[in-house]
Amino acid sequence: MAKQTFQKPKGTADLLPGESAKWHFVEETARLLFSDYQYAEVRTPLFENFEVFSRSAGDTSDVVTKEMYDFHDKGDRHVALRPEGTAGVVRSFVENKLFGPEHQKPYKVFYIGPMFRYERPQAGRMRQFHQIGVEAFGSESPALDAEVIAMVVDFFQTLGLTSLKVTVNSLGDQTSRDNYRMALIDYLKPHFAELSADSQKRLENNPLRVLDSKDPRDQQFVADAPSILDYLTPDANNRWQKLQTYLDALGVEYEVDANVVRGLDYYNHTIFEVMTQNEALGQGWTTIAGGGRYSGLVEEFGGPEMSGVGFGIGLERLMLLLENSSVTLPNPVGLDVYVANQGEGTDVAALQMVQAVRSFGYSAERDYQERKLKGQFKAADRLNAKYIITIGERELAEQSANLKNMVTGQEITVKLAELYTNLPNLLETEDSGEEA
Repeated sequence: MAKQTFQKPKGTADLLPGESAKWHFVEETARLLFSDYQYAEVRTPLFENFEVFSRSAGDTSDVVTKEMYDFHDKGDRHVALRPEGTAGVVRSFVENKLFGPEHQKPYKVFYIGPMFRYERPQAGRMRQFHQIGVEAFGSESPALDAEVIAMVVDFFQTLGLTSLKVTVNSLGDQTSRDNYRMALIDYLKPHFAELSADSQKRLENNPLRVLDSKDPRDQQFVADAPSILDYLTPDANNRWQKLQTYLDALGVEYEVDANVVRGLDYYNHTIFEVMTQNEALGQGWTTIAGGGRYSGLVEEFGGPEMSGVGFGIGLERLMLLLENSSVTLPNPVGLDVYVANQGEGTDVAALQMVQAVRSFGYSAERDYQERKLKGQFKAADRLNAKYIITIGERELAEQSANLKNMVTGQEITVKLAELYTNLPNLLETEDSGEEA
């Protein structure tokens, strides 16, 4: 009978050692940088009640209508794997009453973790994917919007990315959107029969989503659509002008693009995307981060009227970009000390020595396959060990060991007791080339 073989689900990936080290570096860069801006990490469940996402994303969005991994559990509860990070963070913000006056505003958090969407897998786009995102609640200031945009640019530049384009737009307040909605419907209705099936469905419910369509049938009409910036109320326009002043003051280069609307229904006022050009992501400019300001979400989840602003970054796409750019990602860390042993009774001594080395904060490894010393030395070379400690029967009898610096080739014989109590100083002596 043939052995059964198993494969990972379509649209998922195994992140193997070596690659995971690069991911860790990018994630830690985000943690360190975001903390400079006073953002703290939040971790929410991988699944939520279905309504958390359907209420926040909007019933007409692709996320809800096509891409949600949702199911009824054994208790017949309708749950969904999270397709994005914002909704769960807002739910947590409200449930834990973080909107209260005892909490500093804006309340700033970031998240890093897996998301799930059922869509056709392609380069940089998976069914299980990972996002880095931030959310800041409780301030209406366009200065906060500008800071959030500056922070995501700062992050990409810190990683070494240079070919970046930032596009910004304003969706205005509710009155602005209502006025623009009618103008857009009036413009698109004469072309109804020529629009894609998706855009025909959205025309009445959410015509702004037509502007986000990638279908070539829609693109010709999007190009000549009226601009939402012409429908901003005086207050919304004043806020829009202030945002540009702040971005200029921070030295953030950007372009105004009135067709940027983002794919989720909860945005208002500031929205933005960060794009780059790289063959690994396809032809032309590709979005690598996007976000904006939103209102109504905190209220939707039972909290007070309070707006937020944030962004999301797709990690798979970012890693693909970094791999195909001139950016140098760190290699896996080498080994500090390899402990080699051979002969009766040395196995226990080697085991103890490895643990002693680790207790000083160094990385250590030894042989577990009963190889000869020559094979152990080859293994130490493959692991890029900086030092080798060798214990044979003679060394064990004398309660000593051989310590070799693999870079300089210098070797010394040292008492085991010295290694157990004074290892850091011995390694420093080896590095300096002094006699012990």
